[in-house]
Amino acid sequence: MSTRIPEEKIEEVRKSSDIVEVISQYVQLKKQGKQYTGLCPFHGEKSPSFSVSPEKQVYHCFGCGAGGNVFTFLREHEGYSFTDSVKYLADKGSISLPEIHQESNAKPTERFTELFKSHEAAATFYQRVFALTDEGTAGREYAEERGFTPEQLHHFQIGFAPAGWENLSIFLGKKDFKESDMVQAGLLAERDQSEGVYDRFRSRLMFPIWDGQGKVVGFSGRLVGEGKPKYLNSPETPIFHKNKLLYGLHLARPAIRKSNTAVLFEGAADVVAAWGAGVDNGVATLGTAFTDEHAKLLRRNAENVVVCYDSDQAGQSAAFRSTSVLEQAGCVVSIAHMPDGLDPDDYIRKFGAERFQTDVIGATQTVMAFKMRYLRLEKNLRNEGERMVYIEEVLQELAKLPRAVERDHYLRQLADEFSLSLDVLKQEQYRLYREKKTTHTAKEAIGKKSVSEHRQVRQKRLLPAYQNAERILLALMMNDEDLAWRIEERLGAAFNVDEHQALFAYLIAYYGNGKEASPREFLQSIEDRSLVRLASELSTITINAECSEEELEDYVKQIENYPKRVEIQEKQAASKLEQDPLTQARLLTEIQQLKRELS
Repeated sequence: MSTRIPEEKIEEVRKSSDIVEVISQYVQLKKQGKQYTGLCPFHGEKSPSFSVSPEKQVYHCFGCGAGGNVFTFLREHEGYSFTDSVKYLADKGSISLPEIHQESNAKPTERFTELFKSHEAAATFYQRVFALTDEGTAGREYAEERGFTPEQLHHFQIGFAPAGWENLSIFLGKKDFKESDMVQAGLLAERDQSEGVYDRFRSRLMFPIWDGQGKVVGFSGRLVGEGKPKYLNSPETPIFHKNKLLYGLHLARPAIRKSNTAVLFEGAADVVAAWGAGVDNGVATLGTAFTDEHAKLLRRNAENVVVCYDSDQAGQSAAFRSTSVLEQAGCVVSIAHMPDGLDPDDYIRKFGAERFQTDVIGATQTVMAFKMRYLRLEKNLRNEGERMVYIEEVLQELAKLPRAVERDHYLRQLADEFSLSLDVLKQEQYRLYREKKTTHTAKEAIGKKSVSEHRQVRQKRLLPAYQNAERILLALMMNDEDLAWRIEERLGAAFNVDEHQALFAYLIAYYGNGKEASPREFLQSIEDRSLVRLASELSTITINAECSEEELEDYVKQIENYPKRVEIQEKQAASKLEQDPLTQARLLTEIQQLKRELS
């Protein structure tokens, strides 16, 4: 068994992996010239600053500075070790790798291999029980009652957890899975006083939950029969984090990307029912409140989100909260209105797929229209006090709208309904709008400060001629080995920026090992993450590959002369403070000599 993956295998995996295809699993990329752009997955933003180069097989964010190659992306985004990322991409490319020792600091795919395998085994177990056994009869009857077709059951890999306390534990035991690992995976639970383990899921229709790559990481179980809770989800585990996952996303992603729209449901059963009704871009939260992470995940895949929650008070309250989170993430949000007393699954069974598509998903409301309807709930508008509270609440929400036309439209509705003066409403709403706008501008300035600082720092780096010269030379040398050796002979360790000198040292070592010029491969050889970011940024800047000798000489001179300019400034400052005439004269002579050298 080898201790590392052979270099030639790593190279084979690298060449077979398209960085655009890999990153597109996580980020919605749009082609712009030779590059692809999208929203950065490493920091929150509403305008795309994340760039992917298919030619150079690197990515770089001009907002936060994140950058690297396909292996770096998997390491930074998914927490994979280098070995894990190579194995993951080899798997996708059907490339066989030699068996290797597990890295001691490996993160998900190596450290939690047993957790992933056990979930796959459990999913298979539940499906077989559902389809092939007498114990699965209750599950089959319930699925039929819910109207789930064989196509839906197959597409979503739905199974059944039989009654009994040890069915799954015995099955997994025969597969040589350790009880302690299965408890950590959330499939089994420990009895009181450490009296063994038992199956967490029993008498439940089982919906597997997948991560972004389609690996089963948890389950959502719907109880069949009497008892509580009606729905039971896997607990938080090392591979399952409810606030970062959306049910069915990896299945819905192609349809979401194609339509640029995602439909957000409350639960797994709604997604399954909607898919059967032809709505194949649906996802759902997993028994938790909708979070910023969920919103960012959706925004990276689509611009538009339709919220389709249950019509009860809890569902409408959840929809009200989620709209703000989605809009904050930069999504264009609309609301699908459900008739009272129905959830999406109920509606489809009662009225059919066609009406669900046309009368619900195809007839959405604006967020403001939904909020006005929501704010009326449980208010008696014939009561003057409650009516005034409602009007004030609506004005508060209208003040958040950025477009004057929208605000005017809903103000007129409010004035007509309650026979109020439009001018008075406009004055009050404008006062609230100005207050909101001032507060929002201040918060936005604070929120954008870190990204703005990043951009300012990068812009300033281009201003001093010597720094600009160092960056351009490094970018040129990453594509030209001969130039790198020429610059090494001329400048040696003369780069003025420590970061640049360190990257240059890596580059010379890279070429010294017999490697050919390739920014993509060079990035892989760098161990320092900050230098990976610098190298990825430099690999994306526009340079003249046919740089003339005169231009090269000018860049070198800028680098060589910078220390002399600094020395001149220091001596000039010292001369002004010097009281001794002889020392002052000596300093002026040295300054003149340095200036002659510069000229």
